[in-house]
Amino acid sequence: MATYIKVYDLCGANCIAAKHATQLYEQIYPILKSGKEVELDFAGTYRFLSIFFNIAIGQLFRDIPAEAIARSLKFTNLDELGQRVNAQVIESAKLYYADENYRKAVDSVMSEQFSYA
Repeated sequence: MATYIKVYDLCGANCIAAKHATQLYEQIYPILKSGKEVELDFAGTYRFLSIFFNIAIGQLFRDIPAEAIARSLKFTNLDELGQRVNAQVIESAKLYYADENYRKAVDSVMSEQFSYA
């Protein structure tokens, strides 16, 4: 049986704050790492930023194989926009954590961008 988490109870209608994303990550990471299932219910949420999904979901791919995440992490009641943003984050995270050369290139570009700010 999956651990059920109602995302609205954590962050309300807006899935945008890094603080809430970190709290969600800290809840789901140990469950997935132990091989158990998690269901994230997004009922009542309707605003999404990619940074929210990057923090809450994307960094899971650093330590947990993509196949295990696909098998054990379920998203319910996520509207079309949320699904698109989440899918893009997942694809980017899989590539980023699977390919060390790609990761180094992205990190280098990001470092250059921030040095000009």
